[in-house]
Amino acid sequence: MSTSTEAAVTPGVLGTIAEYAHALDSGRTDDIVALFLSDGSAEILGIAAVEGHEAIRQLYANMAPTQPQRHLVANTVITSATADEASAVSDFVFVQRGESGWAVGVVGQYEDILHRTEDGWRFKSRKTSFVM
Repeated sequence: MSTSTEAAVTPGVLGTIAEYAHALDSGRTDDIVALFLSDGSAEILGIAAVEGHEAIRQLYANMAPTQPQRHLVANTVITSATADEASAVSDFVFVQRGESGWAVGVVGQYEDILHRTEDGWRFKSRKTSFVM
């Protein structure tokens, strides 16, 4: 991957990853779905693996937050990139606010393949795994 390709791809990829976290934490299912290609896939290890907008919508509708939460995404590395496709890996920490304050729920990692579209970068696949 050339430095110029990485420089051109990075802002869009990071932006899509951040948009996903904000939409997820706000319970905006339609916004999450819009970040995936129509034939995109989402896999949450141990929970579900789905493909296509309708299946992705159903998956995330069942995960709508019932209390304040945040996905803190960090250490994103773009592992490969062309002008129209990129792969990235990111760490995340999921926290929720309960009666006694904020607490870490899980720690995990995202593995993403994204494609550039007319509307920006969209997930072709997103695989979520958890660190035990």
